[in-house]
Amino acid sequence: MDIEDGPRGVTAEWTVVESGIGPLFVAATGRGLVRVEFHACGERRQRMPERLAEQLGTRPVERSTGLLAEPLRQLDRYFAGALRAFDLPLDWSLTTGFNRQVLRELAAGVPYGAVVGYGELARRVGQPGAAQAVGAAMGANPLPVVVPCHRVVESDGGLGGFGGGLETKRRLLELEGVLPEPLF
Repeated sequence: MDIEDGPRGVTAEWTVVESGIGPLFVAATGRGLVRVEFHACGERRQRMPERLAEQLGTRPVERSTGLLAEPLRQLDRYFAGALRAFDLPLDWSLTTGFNRQVLRELAAGVPYGAVVGYGELARRVGQPGAAQAVGAAMGANPLPVVVPCHRVVESDGGLGGFGGGLETKRRLLELEGVLPEPLF
């Protein structure tokens, strides 16, 4: 079940967990998983709850009622190679319009171990000339890993960009068997 929009001021909780790609900031509301962010350490980690509070209109609490139990379990299984598809309620309230349309298509239409080009994803949402806008939507994805923007690549086989950094994108694609693991 996915939540499209909801009232501001919703209850939210967050935590930071270690993963196969470093510390992740993970947040959920009563409506579902709302935010996943890479590189949650140092000053960046300290700013994440404040930024989420501004976006949601409420002060999130650090892991209080269990909203995060299932998302954390599934993320752990994914990084262990035991989960190929997330089955979580998603709170889409941090994205709108074209970006939401593209991200929903990505989540539904690009499975584990597959990749899609920016232009192809634009075509799938009825905007064949909007490859750059798809790239912008990937950069604004509030739910990376779960909504797998790492699976979007350039049509010539290049990795393209990635908000978590290209090394993180490579590691996620290696985990899914799309890229070979480095020899050294």
